Amino acid sequence: MRFQSILISLLFSAVAVSPAAAQRREASPEQRIERLEKQVRQVQKRIFPKGQPVDTAGFSDDPAASQASVTNLITRLDAIERQMAEAVRSSEENGNRIGIMEADLARLRADQERRLRALETAPAAAVVPEPVDEPAAATPAPKPAGVGADGDPALDGDAAAEAAYDKGYQQWTARQYDAAVKSLDAMIKAYPQSRRVSWAHNLAGRALLDKGQPRAAAERLLANYRRDPKGERAQDSLFYLGQSLIKLGQPSQACKAYAELEDVYGASLRAPLRKDLPSAKSAARCG
Repeated sequence: MRFQSILISLLFSAVAVSPAAAQRREASPEQRIERLEKQVRQVQKRIFPKGQPVDTAGFSDDPAASQASVTNLITRLDAIERQMAEAVRSSEENGNRIGIMEADLARLRADQERRLRALETAPAAAVVPEPVDEPAAATPAPKPAGVGADGDPALDGDAAAEAAYDKGYQQWTARQYDAAVKSLDAMIKAYPQSRRVSWAHNLAGRALLDKGQPRAAAERLLANYRRDPKGERAQDSLFYLGQSLIKLGQPSQACKAYAELEDVYGASLRAPLRKDLPSAKSAARCG
């Protein structure tokens, strides 16, 4: 009797265990994969509670990027490439201009050194009095006969040239810059041998600078310095060339112009320029 009870208990246990064991044995590969996927999704929800950081982190079928976003990125890249090409072109053009100016300054320095050596070896010449600088803009007072612009004595036989220069000078002081440049150019053409030619070229360059055309001013001032480095206003042109280069956003080139001014003229530098040069070099941050 006892043996029968034990046998019946064993049979019931086998019946209870057999379905679970049979269920594990009957699980297909697809079912096992689905179960693993559910477990992975549960883990992802715990790790990424705010959602998957990228589409490839899970099993989503959504594309990583849409066609609209790709098109937008391509358009932006094209715009950046065009901007870079324009920046490179501008940089090359500026580099060429600077190279030309540096070459011109180097030639001028060599020519000036040659002329200075020739002067040092030549007999001493008579000292020419330094002309008076252009005064600040003011209402001109009547000048006696024989007195030229800026109160500087006119040379014999040069009264017409003095009057022509004075006309441009008065227009400049009245801020009539276009008219001043026109009058000064006419004076230069009519009296190319006058001592005022150096003055006229320099004042025309300053008028262009005051008008807000620093590039044209730089070309005019550099040409005056190159034409006659010993002209009465050649050193002024070199100084205002530096001012024009600062306006053009080229302070390093302005410093080279100021260094050229000091090297070439040294102790003969006119007093007004010697006074203004330190502040000009400071503005250009010259070392």
